[in-house]
Amino acid sequence: MRPSTVIENVHGRKVFDSRGNPTIEVDVFTEDGFGRAAAPAGASRGIHEVVSYPEGGVEQAVKLTRELIAPELLGLDADDQETVDMVLHEIDGTQDFSKIGGNTSYAISLATASSAASAKCIPVFQQLAGAMTKELPHPLGNVIGGGKHAGGKAPDIQEFLSLPVKAESFAESLSANIKVHKEARRLIESRDGSFTGGKGDEGAWAPNLNSEDVLEILSTACATVSDQTGAEVKPCLDVAASSFWEPKKKHYDYRRDGLRRDTGEQIDYLLGLIESFNLALVEDPLHEEDFEGFAELTEKAEGCLIVGDDLFTTNRERLTKGIEMGACNAIIIKPNQIGTLTDAYDATRLAKSANYIPILSHRSGETSDTHPAHLAVAFGCPIIKTGVVGGERIVKLNELLRIEEALGPRGRIASLKIR
Repeated sequence: MRPSTVIENVHGRKVFDSRGNPTIEVDVFTEDGFGRAAAPAGASRGIHEVVSYPEGGVEQAVKLTRELIAPELLGLDADDQETVDMVLHEIDGTQDFSKIGGNTSYAISLATASSAASAKCIPVFQQLAGAMTKELPHPLGNVIGGGKHAGGKAPDIQEFLSLPVKAESFAESLSANIKVHKEARRLIESRDGSFTGGKGDEGAWAPNLNSEDVLEILSTACATVSDQTGAEVKPCLDVAASSFWEPKKKHYDYRRDGLRRDTGEQIDYLLGLIESFNLALVEDPLHEEDFEGFAELTEKAEGCLIVGDDLFTTNRERLTKGIEMGACNAIIIKPNQIGTLTDAYDATRLAKSANYIPILSHRSGETSDTHPAHLAVAFGCPIIKTGVVGGERIVKLNELLRIEEALGPRGRIASLKIR
């Protein structure tokens, strides 16, 4: 007998994320299943993301879930993700989810998928992508942090990351990233006598060092772990350039380093870092409206992934423009930037059709949900960006270990072609 996936109840509540900020969590009940999901939050948000919450914040979002949204979803089939997500758009009626909030719609969308999977006693990744899914992503981990994620005298660049590009399994890749994280601490302590082991929002070390000193440490840590393990680990950056772009003055203000760079100087600077440190990936190297600059850097940075996050915000229209202009060759996929799983998957499919690498990503303010692990596998993203250590990060990475175990012999880590 087919299990019932008809939605019988939808319930929202206020909970708290990893930064202690309120967020919405939603439960979706069917006769035979139950799903729960909470929405994360970013510190450096792209201006083209959907509106996180309606006027009135999380409390209003919970009220709207109870009074407006739940009655419209009762009786729908949780197994029909596209219809549920379409109804969420219809209930909201705006282009940016400003009425009910993108975090509200995202939590409901994800809880719906989870409830359907629960009813059928299958994992969420299989619910979304079917039984033939077999590829696991490479973990991209934030090792040393700066910018809005660290504060104080941390580097201007927001994230210094490691990416195992060649490994036999996800388990081997994760182990390599953890070793890089530990080796980086040892190297920081030898360079920064004032370092006390402080970390930023994502569990990355937050030293009092400039960007190039940090890059030297990261590069050395990656090389050391590569030699020790045989897994080839590459250094990467998330510049988050919009956070220190001065639009009126037309320059990037590196306050920690005491430097200012115009667009041409910024591109040259990054090309120099890519070459000097053999970077595999650079995310948001320029501000979120500079499609032309992204295109120039992408053309010149041969063999390096140039990734758009704030530039695209998981939005098909902005991604289409980027593809037409040759801006980037990879995209960050953050489902709560766009509001529903269907919208996020549509952006992922478009990216793949243009040979862009989709990277499923967490947010800096995370929850204890393991769903991003399932979304990375279901969407076929060859990279997942979800930290290295820390409770709200490691739960997602441990879930990928379980998925790898569940897939057994037919599971394999995705192939990556990077410099």
